[in-house]
Amino acid sequence: MDSSGNRSRYEYLNEQMKEVPLIEFSSVCKSFAGKKVLDNITFNISKGELFGLIGTSGAGKTTLLKLLIGFYSPDSGKILYKGKDITNDVDNIRKIFGFTTQDNCFYDELNLLDNMRYFGKMYGMSSKLIREKSEYLLKLVGLWDGRMKKTCDLSGGMQRRLDLAISLIHNPEILILDEPTTGLDLIIRKRMWQLIQQINRMGVTIIMSSHMLDEMEHLCNDIAMIKDGKIIIRGSPKQLGMFYSTNEEVHLETSPGRYKPLLSQLSNSGVRVYYPRMEDNRLIFYTPSAYAIIKILLPVLESMEEKLIGIKIDKPSLDEVFEAVSAYTQK
Repeated sequence: MDSSGNRSRYEYLNEQMKEVPLIEFSSVCKSFAGKKVLDNITFNISKGELFGLIGTSGAGKTTLLKLLIGFYSPDSGKILYKGKDITNDVDNIRKIFGFTTQDNCFYDELNLLDNMRYFGKMYGMSSKLIREKSEYLLKLVGLWDGRMKKTCDLSGGMQRRLDLAISLIHNPEILILDEPTTGLDLIIRKRMWQLIQQINRMGVTIIMSSHMLDEMEHLCNDIAMIKDGKIIIRGSPKQLGMFYSTNEEVHLETSPGRYKPLLSQLSNSGVRVYYPRMEDNRLIFYTPSAYAIIKILLPVLESMEEKLIGIKIDKPSLDEVFEAVSAYTQK
């Protein structure tokens, strides 16, 4: 701003040039039978992202994705596409999104090509375009040679790849994958990861949900953690890891183990303690300086008549981000 407090022309133009998010959730809420499943969900996704939504079963992941494709309507709030409200705009939603569900979405008694034709016709595509896209996509997912097989004869991994091909038949700008590797062994999961990354490099924005943080860490450039219908933390794998790479994980065991007053004493001493939790008679927390904790710990324990049984200091993994934040937000 200039000295008068007004925005400069440069600041104004810079603000106008900011890219409008591809998808934006704005204060979205959803309840079923009086139970709030999504609570004031607000975040955005940029074009070209491989965005990960992680949470345990029942956290609200699938409901959020089904709102996005118009399967449900929000009770309040709205969903924007390139700044335009598409909440309940079914015609636009069908064009914009491809969706792979947790359960396979095809007909078991049809062969692969017939399934591709069926879904292509659903999107109003011409027979010529369906033939071209079917060949291209089935080759992309490695299923062209088996195109005349009935889908009920495919392995689990092949069925997941067919689901991917079907969801891409109408050339959607955004692909939604709901738990895409559920039930697959590690080798097939890794093949699916490679395929998902390849599709993303083709220019398709991908939104995927999972309860496995290792998938998010390997695949996604942005992650939102959802718990009890709320986004509890958001960032890139690197950003989420930064908190934990710049902090140390402390496992502390004392006797008789009065950890709540001990935490109060530590906080009153000026040290920073994050996401404390009790586990197996131990106090686990994160701090920027374990050295500062150790310096004041013994005098504090002595004043409380607590006996030090053991202390362990470590650098936590990214997987512990979700565990620690989830445990802390249960309170």
